[in-house]
Amino acid sequence: MRIGLLTDGGYPYATGESRLWCDRLVRGLPQHEFDLFALSRSAHQEDRGWVQLPYQVSRVRTAPLWTPEDGTLRGSGERGLLARLVTGGEQSYGRRDRKRFTDRFTALATAVCTPDEAGTVVGEGPGAELFAEGLYGLAELARERGGLHLALRSETTVRILESASRARGTGRTVQSATVPDHLAFAAELERALRPLSLDWYDQESLGAVDLCHAASGGAAALPGLLAKRFFGVPLLVTEHGVPLRAHYLAAAASDTPYGAPVRALLAGFHGRLATEIYRQAALVTPGNTHVRRWQQRCGADPAKQRTVYPGMAAERYGPAEADPERLGAAGEEAGAGGPDTLVWVGRIEPAKDLIALLHAFAEVRRARPDARLRIFGAPAEGEEAAAYLAHCTALAAQLFPDEAAGAHAEGSSPVTFEEIGGPEIPDLAETYAAGGVIVLSSTVEGFPVSLVEAMFCGRATVSTDVGAVVEVIGGTGLVVPPRNPKALADACVALLRDPERRARLGAAARARALELFTVEQNLAAFRGIYLELMSHTPVRREADTVDAHGDPLPFATPPEAHLLGHWTQPGSHLRPPEDPVAAVPGWAAPGGARLPDRPGEPEPQHTREPEPEGVCAVAAGPAGDSDA
Repeated sequence: MRIGLLTDGGYPYATGESRLWCDRLVRGLPQHEFDLFALSRSAHQEDRGWVQLPYQVSRVRTAPLWTPEDGTLRGSGERGLLARLVTGGEQSYGRRDRKRFTDRFTALATAVCTPDEAGTVVGEGPGAELFAEGLYGLAELARERGGLHLALRSETTVRILESASRARGTGRTVQSATVPDHLAFAAELERALRPLSLDWYDQESLGAVDLCHAASGGAAALPGLLAKRFFGVPLLVTEHGVPLRAHYLAAAASDTPYGAPVRALLAGFHGRLATEIYRQAALVTPGNTHVRRWQQRCGADPAKQRTVYPGMAAERYGPAEADPERLGAAGEEAGAGGPDTLVWVGRIEPAKDLIALLHAFAEVRRARPDARLRIFGAPAEGEEAAAYLAHCTALAAQLFPDEAAGAHAEGSSPVTFEEIGGPEIPDLAETYAAGGVIVLSSTVEGFPVSLVEAMFCGRATVSTDVGAVVEVIGGTGLVVPPRNPKALADACVALLRDPERRARLGAAARARALELFTVEQNLAAFRGIYLELMSHTPVRREADTVDAHGDPLPFATPPEAHLLGHWTQPGSHLRPPEDPVAAVPGWAAPGGARLPDRPGEPEPQHTREPEPEGVCAVAAGPAGDSDA
């Protein structure tokens, strides 16, 4: 089967979300061929390069989602869009096309600015139909006339947005938008709709795949929507986090550059886009029940949802041993590890609420004077993260002044801030072995990776009730309300005082993690989903059964035609062939090589025809797992 894997700011780039998950999926399903269609998020991401790709990846096409103002555009596979963004030389529209653009963009803007009436089922109101009419109409115009970049940043666009925001039925916040707000929203809208202007929508690109698998919603799924619209290719959407929720969180941040009207317009657009993606997807696979509920709120049909937990490499995290040799250089002698130590692991940022954790630890110290807290964080990136780390360090010194003063000389501070993979604890599994209880104090969380890692290590946990925490823990740890230092402290003290309970919870946690959160269960789920979706997909017209070179496309002929045997020759079932290989001239072997037509012919080497412009041939890489 030929899978079109759609990514946004991740695989195959060396940095970005979902990178490791996509790599494991591709490597773990060697029976399928993958074409990557990747959107990049920044010049820095492109400069970092790609991970080494396995042989299952037949080709890669990339395009930038970052703006011309961010730097010099680069990349491959965006031949039309790239030239237009750099030179500004987009093809001008004639009178008829200008009217088409005005009509389609008016429909989209009206849907974005006007919410559905109360009681309307999400995805079934007139707004959803208007949004679909505008979105696909703009896509068809971009496909025929070469892009939308200048049109979406034109005076016509701003006037349409201004008129739509003043129309009857729009909210007060949207109605208050000014011309600068409309200009800002138009710029953001152009970035979000940039995939419509790509040159991916032909029989040699997305039209050639059997299934589109979007690694997230939002921009990554847009090419999948168009592949279904233009070629009838089924769409599978996997979300480990909900893009709409991420947009809400980003809009609420204190450093957002936009005011309330722009944020309201962006929320309207992303909400409509999410609804259309869920409506058109053949199947939606949320990474947990928390994501599943968000999807249903945006209009996803529960009958088309199937929860598939993200897989993790369990072999990296054996059960943690409680002996001093695995506690690092600090060890029990310095009081930095052992059963009286709490361990926190993650990115140091405000959403992790280390402030509440430090106040809770002050309560723990009153009940357990020998308790220690080790905070393992990734290196701080950016001014905000560095400022938050400095604030937490200063608070720790303020809460424990006497101990900190003595610890400065003796090296036994009750609270330590350490980098993950530092010299004392170089291995992540040893990080979880450095204490008796693992703590998570977040106020916002999606799928708690650090908790799953602790569960693989057989550690008891205390967590706040956010995101998918309760679903992941499932009764194998203690859960308390967020922003409640007293409850967090009481739960930690209860486990510190009861080693037998810690051992029972840790063993149960490891058993649950091995059952639900391994790479193997994730691959098994998608292996079945791929076959299920293809079994329900009708065969496309006869013209689509061969590619440009005349070779049969995957699933264009019956599967048994690819097997050696007499059933592949008409009428030959009456007599067995003298040579099974000779009976199937040109039989396609795995990997693209062709078996010899006659016995004794040398087998040709694995070669590829030159790819069309904008397509990169990818060198084969190792098939093993990779964290790169």
